[in-house]
Amino acid sequence: MNRIYRLIFILCAFCGIAQAQPERPKLVVGIVIDQMRWDYLYRYYARYGEGGFKRMLGEGFSVENCQIPYIPSVTAIGHSCVWTGSVPSIHGIAGNAFVKDGKIVNCVGDNTVKPVGSDGKAGYMSPRNLWVTTIGDELRLATNNRSKVVGVALKDRAAILPAGHHANGAYWFDDKAGRFITSTFYMDKLPEWVNKFNKRKLAEKYLSQKWETLYPIDTYQQSTADANNYENGIVDGEKAQLPLDLAALYKKHGYKIIRNTPFGCNLTFDIAKAAIEGENLGKNTDTDLLTISCSSTDYIGHQVGVNAVETEDCYLRLDQALADFFAYLDKTIGKGNYLTFLTADHGAVNNAAFLQDQRIPAGIWNGKSMVKELNQELKAKFNTDKDLVMTIMNYQVFFNTATIEEAGLDYAAVKQVVVNRLKKEKIVHYAFDMEKTSTESIPEQLKFRAINGYNRERSGGVQIVLKPAHYEYDVAKGTSHGAWNPYPSSG
Repeated sequence: MNRIYRLIFILCAFCGIAQAQPERPKLVVGIVIDQMRWDYLYRYYARYGEGGFKRMLGEGFSVENCQIPYIPSVTAIGHSCVWTGSVPSIHGIAGNAFVKDGKIVNCVGDNTVKPVGSDGKAGYMSPRNLWVTTIGDELRLATNNRSKVVGVALKDRAAILPAGHHANGAYWFDDKAGRFITSTFYMDKLPEWVNKFNKRKLAEKYLSQKWETLYPIDTYQQSTADANNYENGIVDGEKAQLPLDLAALYKKHGYKIIRNTPFGCNLTFDIAKAAIEGENLGKNTDTDLLTISCSSTDYIGHQVGVNAVETEDCYLRLDQALADFFAYLDKTIGKGNYLTFLTADHGAVNNAAFLQDQRIPAGIWNGKSMVKELNQELKAKFNTDKDLVMTIMNYQVFFNTATIEEAGLDYAAVKQVVVNRLKKEKIVHYAFDMEKTSTESIPEQLKFRAINGYNRERSGGVQIVLKPAHYEYDVAKGTSHGAWNPYPSSG
């Protein structure tokens, strides 16, 4: 009898535990801030309001010193990693662009689909180059397709790769059309809620104003003086000095200017709200998923760098946009009924000239000019008139492998000549054959990143690692990312 009582007690205890488990959220919202360095959480902390970044830090949990486990650190790979939990060697996205079947291709480019909502080239996109499933794909499979999954962003890859293969929809911004579009991979026509949203012409409204600093410019103490020698124009050929007359820039450059302003983030949250209402996200029995990527932070960062007034103002405005969006979720979905997380796909390095002025070793390396030098050396070495190097991108040397094969050359020998030449460059820390990474005499933390980032079908043949605070870029102003160092690869 005592055994029976004990068994009943144990069963009741388990029932109590099961009942005590929290209910699943009605809606999960994942937000990726493109090019957001981890220190931006604290660099501008004193000027953030209570409802945005501070709310997330106060009510949530912050994963400190989180290192990206691969190289190169670029947008497409970062978004794929966040939403698949995988790395380029497995998920197949080896860069924003990579070589496929002997040609350089867009990571989400797909000529087998048609644009939906546009007649332009921007709609020939899909996730077909992604080899694995995303969180959203698995959520849909787990609920027998009852869960809804939607992705939104200005960038095509930032909407498509997070949403995945089995999403209800992914929507990105077409610069020429001035509206959000999709492709026939997802659907044959835009949902009515997207058409209604596009008819509001919010991009035009945002571009009808001036971009002025949110606060008096002399209070921007975390930035260098505006309009300095470290900054490009907010778009190439234009100045980078606030205030900016966006109406004049829009008239000259069209809708694409929205990407290079903080209001691109506002526009992204606007369509995110429209998606919640149009798809009734968070109103179903099963958990729904919304993926959001703020792309403007990356465009602005590339143009003006880490220390610019424009960058600081962008994040102060983004903080307000986040607060507004969270308040919207509280009202629409209900506080406690949704789960949200915020992360970045990569960070950015300080401008090299800025660092040099602080007496910090830094520099820029132009991979494009190196391609010509490498081909000249290879032609002389192997007595050929053909270019054996295709390009340098993603800190990798891509070879014309078909040409090498046709000439009867040893691919490994060709790569070794390139490695030896690159090692003569003072700015190059390491150069190695990517198929031999595991046996290279390089630090383990770098070795495992290179192995994770190497996709044998889509990566280059030789990996280039520059010295700390040195980066590949074709201009001296602004900034970039992609290296293995903490500033572009930690969060």
